Amino acid sequence: MEQSSKIVLLFDSFSMESRNLYESFENAGIDFTAAAVEDGGFLPEGVASVYGYFCENGATGRKENPKYFNQIRVPEYWRIESSNTSGKVMDKEKERARIFYAEPTNHRLVKVVDWMDDRGIVRLSEHYNKYGEIFCRTVFNKKGQKALRKFYSPQGQERVMENFVTGGIIVSWKGKDKILHSKTELIRFFLECAGLAGANVYFNSLSYPFFASQILPDNGKKDLLFWNEPVGDEIPGNMQIILNHQATRTKKIYVQRKNSYERLLALGASPEMVKQLGYIYSFVRKNQHRPEVLICTNSDRVPHLGELAQMVPGMKFHVAAITEMSSRLMAAGAGENVFLYPNVKNNVLDHLFEKCDFYLDINYEGEIVDAVHRAFLNNQLIIAFEETMHHAAYTADTNTFPENEFKELAGALNTALQMPQIIDQALQMQKNAALTAAVGDYQQIV
Repeated sequence: MEQSSKIVLLFDSFSMESRNLYESFENAGIDFTAAAVEDGGFLPEGVASVYGYFCENGATGRKENPKYFNQIRVPEYWRIESSNTSGKVMDKEKERARIFYAEPTNHRLVKVVDWMDDRGIVRLSEHYNKYGEIFCRTVFNKKGQKALRKFYSPQGQERVMENFVTGGIIVSWKGKDKILHSKTELIRFFLECAGLAGANVYFNSLSYPFFASQILPDNGKKDLLFWNEPVGDEIPGNMQIILNHQATRTKKIYVQRKNSYERLLALGASPEMVKQLGYIYSFVRKNQHRPEVLICTNSDRVPHLGELAQMVPGMKFHVAAITEMSSRLMAAGAGENVFLYPNVKNNVLDHLFEKCDFYLDINYEGEIVDAVHRAFLNNQLIIAFEETMHHAAYTADTNTFPENEFKELAGALNTALQMPQIIDQALQMQKNAALTAAVGDYQQIV
């Protein structure tokens, strides 16, 4: 995998924010290479794995074939039980293993299996990838603490061994064993082997990607930090290294949250070094001014659903869940303009995101199907309760209400019904709140 890119997007993990940054560079037409340090086995085709590179398990042309939960090999007479969120391996009434699924979990595609001893302590984790292979195993000691991790080639050959006690890593590469003393050294070795040692490193974490930038040869301060996390009462310590001009290669920070940007300036960060820059989003749907609302939930705690439906009779309320629905939720959805979708099919969910103009982020508990982010990309106007909102960055302050002000939320929906032209204005405010960027914003930083 020899590369000629002058830019490496180096992620700690491929989170939603990492994906947004990755897609922004793609949308801007910039030549770059992307890599992630932590590989959960399901990285997209265009993102390399620092560990997986040495295992050659990301070779192009391989057919994806993830392992379904009931395909895990278990001893005879043991059984596998599963819900839409996780699974377990049972030996009669004793739990022997826990199964964790890749997102979306309702597809039940295996990501990790934790095998336990007789005391219920995890002793071995088997990590599966999108090809259905065990590409990594983590060994734990008797106290349940990580001891070793081994990465394998598609043929089952051990290629990387990481010792969590010493921090050392041994890489089998081109017939030789390379001994490295830290994960930071592993990243540097990856960049060297992949022909990327001379590239500028753009990173969105002050952890290992920043540490790697610090030990690479001087490039005239051309590395960049893209910051997408909240800022508390103090500027993060590693960020202060950059702001105090002590970083070896990084001198500028692009902040991708409005509140974080304002907070850093309030704490004394230099506006010459800290710039505000959002993401270039690929919006997949034009607003059609349809009076239809979507709610996606994994619980029956959707406050004031029935009341909102009664107060906004001109709206259709669609409530989707990837599991069965409780009697409580079924009762809340008894109104003529409420439509429930338990165990919703993927094609039905796609249709709902396509047809609805509004998304109500009013369900308690966790988010499902990346709903708020997906609603944002589908140009749905997102309205939320302060107590239930899952992604504040995608919701304009003017569209956020305390739960006890649900009547005001209903009033906002009724106003949108009577004056559909304000929806376009509200959507623009929503995009502004999310710091939607343009192609030129990215092209000028490289």
